[in-house]
Amino acid sequence: MTPARPTVRLHGHLDRPAELTVDQLRALPAHRVEVSFDCRTEGEQRHGYEGPALLDVLRAARPRIDFSGRKQRLRFLLSVVGADGHRAVVSWAEIDPEFGARRILLATSMDGAPLDAVGPQLVVPDDHCGARYVSAVTAVWLGPLGPLGPLGPLGPLGDPAPLGG
Repeated sequence: MTPARPTVRLHGHLDRPAELTVDQLRALPAHRVEVSFDCRTEGEQRHGYEGPALLDVLRAARPRIDFSGRKQRLRFLLSVVGADGHRAVVSWAEIDPEFGARRILLATSMDGAPLDAVGPQLVVPDDHCGARYVSAVTAVWLGPLGPLGPLGPLGPLGDPAPLGG
């Protein structure tokens, strides 16, 4: 029996939520970045990553965001979770071409080695510490921030509920 391939669950405020494998992510336009960051446990790291931009992955899932104006986009957040429970938050404004236009990746390979067996990695090229580099990404949630926190169904700790949005 072939072992199951890791998938990334795209959910939240999306018209087309999905579960994507690394192969499916690899079918999107790829970008390559060379990065260095300071890992608290392993010191300075230098790697080359390749994979689709997080923005392109989300656009394929058709985010439920009003793109006719600008300010309403600023309240949307992305929560990215790894298999080990590590979580990082990215704002929509960071990846939006009219704001930060950062090329944040869901990498499908690291230093030329495919990540099919472990799952993609969130790569935030301009971060100087590696805290938002999430390995073995299992889920990406997109949702708006309300006056008191994320809008929509919430889990027991105030996080987006596993089946939310």
